[in-house]
Amino acid sequence: MAWKRRKELLEELAMVLVKVKAIQFGTFTLASGRISSYYIDLRTIPSYPGAYRTLVEAYGEYLKHEFKESSYDAIAGIPTAGLTLSSPVALQLEKPMIYVRKDEKDHGRGKLVEGVTRPGWKVLVVDDVITTGGSILSAVEAIRAEGCEVETASVVIDRLEGGATAMKKNDVRLHAMTDIIELVKILRGEALLSTDEANAVTTQVHRR
Repeated sequence: MAWKRRKELLEELAMVLVKVKAIQFGTFTLASGRISSYYIDLRTIPSYPGAYRTLVEAYGEYLKHEFKESSYDAIAGIPTAGLTLSSPVALQLEKPMIYVRKDEKDHGRGKLVEGVTRPGWKVLVVDDVITTGGSILSAVEAIRAEGCEVETASVVIDRLEGGATAMKKNDVRLHAMTDIIELVKILRGEALLSTDEANAVTTQVHRR
């Protein structure tokens, strides 16, 4: 993502995320039981219209500059946070949108992928944050089973915990708007993060 508004957009987004506590620093126990020096929850963003607008507009502009319009035919969202991004962004970019259910329907056709798909379509999978990449890879498998091609996935924030490597092993290129280290540098520069908090995140990432 290299265009002149990049720095401006990321700085604005970083400050908004802290303001609405979508990203917090301290000591947190994650769902896996692992201890983390920070916590990201972009699912709260739609509850704040101003913050939601900032995120959607920044991410939409990112996708416009990161990908050629002809490089993909549809956008796929992953419940739940991925859908809050894919829905408005697909509308903004005038691209068809599909989404992947967490579980198959127990009625009807029992589909995992909702929406219209066409064999041979190139699909861009969108999610909010990537850690290990498990949820995105599950979606990729389901979409490929529909006869579509998935070569790329995009997220807002990469936690730098092996997700990109997992994607590569499954022939998917990961494109992240930013990562946790870059966000930490921005927040540290704006005096919104202490030296100890910044060092804790850096240490955690480098330990992976």
